[in-house]
Amino acid sequence: MASSNLPPEPETFDLQLYRRPKDPKELSKTHVAFSGSPQKHPFSSDKLILIADPYSGDSMFYEFNIADIYYAEKLPNLVNLEGETVNIARIWVKKDSVALRCSPFIVEDTRRVTHRRLEDEEI
Repeated sequence: MASSNLPPEPETFDLQLYRRPKDPKELSKTHVAFSGSPQKHPFSSDKLILIADPYSGDSMFYEFNIADIYYAEKLPNLVNLEGETVNIARIWVKKDSVALRCSPFIVEDTRRVTHRRLEDEEI
């Protein structure tokens, strides 16, 4: 049964290079670089999703406010074994900006696992 409350698949974010820095060394004093596959945010047009390693089974993603991005540069595309390509970019985000970092994890009852370990150690 398909769930209708899931967000739609994100669209690729057409990246435009802008605000080329005058001095890249100065840029690193005020901004931090992040690399990944840029995607449109499914709900907010003023945010960007950046998938850090899109072909990894354990991929994480970042969510940034577009207003906090100073500079973006296109990097070489990644190609998977089926020949599908994904765009990769490096974005420079203003230091002290608020962003979101999400990573997958396995849900388990750690209390129960710890309890079993203690019982095993007592035997």
